[in-house]
Amino acid sequence: MIIYKDIISGDELISDVYDLKEVDGVLYEADCQMITIKKGADVDIGANPSAEGGDEGGDDEGTETVNNVVYSFRLSPSSFDKKSYKVYLGGYMKKIKAALEAAGKSADEIAAFQKGAQTAAKKILENFKDYEFYVGEGMDPDAMVVLLNYREDGVTPFMTFWKHGLKEEKV
Repeated sequence: MIIYKDIISGDELISDVYDLKEVDGVLYEADCQMITIKKGADVDIGANPSAEGGDEGGDDEGTETVNNVVYSFRLSPSSFDKKSYKVYLGGYMKKIKAALEAAGKSADEIAAFQKGAQTAAKKILENFKDYEFYVGEGMDPDAMVVLLNYREDGVTPFMTFWKHGLKEEKV
């Protein structure tokens, strides 16, 4: 299995268990789904819930519906207005370019990244209202902001990641 980590924060953001599709050479998209999980941890302390006046369970009050990628990688919601996201994105792209240069990537590879990233950023900003924003577990303000949107059916969620902002780690 391959885990994809943020190159700035080191946070785990996605894995190859989710079918990643490359988009425009600079983004990855991963379809995700809503899953139902139990709220809280079940801790057995040896007491009988009914004798203690507690709930014995058996209903849906102890569950919640969550996005499987958000839940699995402990992503936290964030918020942006269009202007602040544009400012963040400019700084983030400079950091990714610097990381590519430090990794010894060729000038052609860096130019291709910049051109592709510019086109992708324009598309994202044109549809800004359609996105939800998530940050990794470390909540690093300089790290990648993962985008959540829905397919044309309006039901199927998918996450968008900046390809060059991820490093692969085999586990």
